[in-house]
Amino acid sequence: DYYASRGLGDVYKRQIQDLRVLLVEDNELNMEIAEYMLTDKGAVVTKAYNGREALEKFEASDPGSFDVILMDIMMPEMDGLETTKAIRGLSREDAGSVPIIAMSANAFADDITRSKAAGMNAHLSKPLDFEELFRTIKRYGGAGAS
Repeated sequence: DYYASRGLGDVYKRQIQDLRVLLVEDNELNMEIAEYMLTDKGAVVTKAYNGREALEKFEASDPGSFDVILMDIMMPEMDGLETTKAIRGLSREDAGSVPIIAMSANAFADDITRSKAAGMNAHLSKPLDFEELFRTIKRYGGAGAS
């Protein structure tokens, strides 16, 4: 595989093995690719196809159920910024601390500023660079990313 050929397969596998990810993406192809890249390295992925579904899945989960949330910005029903603000506003112990990483085709400075203002920890541009994604998860990730 791509990472193994670069000597990185085991490194990334160790970084995200058993990491519990809430993957929020409305585009089916992007969802499929991201899910494959994450599960191939041992992450446990829960999928949500829009912000409202992501908020519902987060609210229904036990505190600490997710180590990281990967959040698309442009989505129907609730966009990633609205969803992040809603998650951050929940009265539960992990709502303010779970790392939320934006995924967006828009990577201008004002887009990044808006992501951070909404409560996101980082902003990655699409198409995703999976090496950068894994590094970012490791930087902000929870229990499985040590």
